[in-house]
Amino acid sequence: MFRYSLRRILGSIPLLVLITAFVFALLQAAPGGPLSTGEGGGGTAEEAMSRMRVQWGLDQPVHLQFVRWLGQLLQGEWGSSFNSGQPVLELILQRLPATLQLTGLSLLLSMVLVIPLGTLAALRKRSWIDYAITGVSISGISMPIFWLALMLLYVFSFNLGWLPSAGLGDIRASTEGWAAVAERLRYLALPVTCFTLVTVAGLVRFMRGSMLDTLDQDYIRTVRSKGLPARTVIGKHALRNALIPVVTMFAMELPRLFIGSVVIETIFALPGVGRLFIDSVQVRDYPVLMGILVIASALVVVSNLVADLLCGWLDPRIALGKE
Repeated sequence: MFRYSLRRILGSIPLLVLITAFVFALLQAAPGGPLSTGEGGGGTAEEAMSRMRVQWGLDQPVHLQFVRWLGQLLQGEWGSSFNSGQPVLELILQRLPATLQLTGLSLLLSMVLVIPLGTLAALRKRSWIDYAITGVSISGISMPIFWLALMLLYVFSFNLGWLPSAGLGDIRASTEGWAAVAERLRYLALPVTCFTLVTVAGLVRFMRGSMLDTLDQDYIRTVRSKGLPARTVIGKHALRNALIPVVTMFAMELPRLFIGSVVIETIFALPGVGRLFIDSVQVRDYPVLMGILVIASALVVVSNLVADLLCGWLDPRIALGKE
């Protein structure tokens, strides 16, 4: 297991470098640039743009820009924002708590709901419970996340007035302790619900199918023939093996939620990393965009790594087979 884990970790490093190189080149190839708004001004404006282009290193070839940026990143220097001059890492860390609260709560609720709902649908195959869970799941998959977010806003905020529509708290309120936590949860209720519904809808059918495949295995029939209680058969023998493919899907949900926060944070006006990404795209702030995309790329690689390690722990044959 140690050799398997070490090989997977070492293999992730060049993959992350290749991803960042591709993203860097893609950003440079995009139309416009951080100085595009000042182009065509003539005279003094053009001279100022030329000085800024040299200062920011935009006059160099793309591969040299990437090597310089990667070298600075390895030294812990993420660069400074072209727009505000503030350090990129500081900007991201200011916005990261809101995004982590949104994605963390959504993923936690999804895990709590997907496993029991998918297992229940498998155990009650072709019953009204199975049809109800499957129908709701298909409906959730069919709804675009932005449409669901707007509908939640329309019903629970604008019509009923039960929950706030934007932000993370009232700046006029001076709450502390548990009151502050409750206030924050009120503002996160709608975006977290939106994220959770979409995530659960996509994974519950996957959990159902995995559990059905596991229940049809010969070893489950053998365990049942020994007269063990159904709770023991499901909880101790079937569930662990059924979770192996589901764990992979769960691990991949974290980067998807992080990237999907762009839509949710924009609709609900949350001051998170997704909103920062949109603002940076509008002004072509390359250092901030690269910082956010590096984090997103690292999440994808790390999530795959964690999924592999968890699957190897759940079923040691996976790790042994790859050593």
